[in-house]
Amino acid sequence: MPIPTLLTFLLLACAIGAVWSHPLLPALLFAAAVGAGLLAGVLHAPALIALLLFAGAAWLAGHAGAAPLRAVALAVTILLALALAMHQLPGFNNPLLIDRVQLSANALPFTQYANFDKGAVGLFVLAWLCRRVSSWAELGTVLRQTLPVLVLTVAATLGFALAAGVVGIDVKLPQQTLSFIVVNLLFTVIAEEAFFRGLVQARLAGALQRFRWGPWLAVTVSALLFGAAHLGGGVRYGILAGIAGIGYAWAYHRTQRIEAAILVHIALNAVHFIGFTYPARIDGV
Repeated sequence: MPIPTLLTFLLLACAIGAVWSHPLLPALLFAAAVGAGLLAGVLHAPALIALLLFAGAAWLAGHAGAAPLRAVALAVTILLALALAMHQLPGFNNPLLIDRVQLSANALPFTQYANFDKGAVGLFVLAWLCRRVSSWAELGTVLRQTLPVLVLTVAATLGFALAAGVVGIDVKLPQQTLSFIVVNLLFTVIAEEAFFRGLVQARLAGALQRFRWGPWLAVTVSALLFGAAHLGGGVRYGILAGIAGIGYAWAYHRTQRIEAAILVHIALNAVHFIGFTYPARIDGV
């Protein structure tokens, strides 16, 4: 990756990490990432318009005083988040990192991009619309509550994948392992969990809080939506994503903190990548 492009994504990664620090630091780092992205050719003028609109809508959804304005801003935030995450808006030239590499025998070829648009979704939703831990002590509590959910989610999802023939056991440590996990965490997992759990599930649960079953309906809906979003990989892949989504949603429901869902999600992806056919068997989806 050229140095200007690498700098762009390092700054974006730092902006995401800085969400847990001073509130102004992520904005400064993101502005620097945008500037570097323009110089590197990762971003073009239409991307700036999309990012400004999304940032404004996300801020209003979390901070506007009038409820009708918050509702409209939330709807716009959801629509723009989906468009950005699905790479439907112009102006983004996301660099290719892994190009159709076959990581396992009988595996589908795997391709990975560093996605600025999806990373920006994660940054703004995480910063302004998600409940996060606020201390190391709280993080320790969240980790203890999350660990059983993590183990069950990994076992259930990959166990079903094995039984359905979607993957096979293949323990490996390819040269792309570290970059895969870092890029997957920063520019995919955080965005998906911030959207499906921190945005959709949390607000649906809040709207249904007067009903005993409301939070569990929110868990179910966020898991089903997550599965539906992965149907492009095939029906069985979508079902597996739905099973995983139940685990991510359960972790969030149990802790009410977005870090729990992020941890379960990246742990499952890492175990899948290292220990099983990745992304899936050629004849398995």
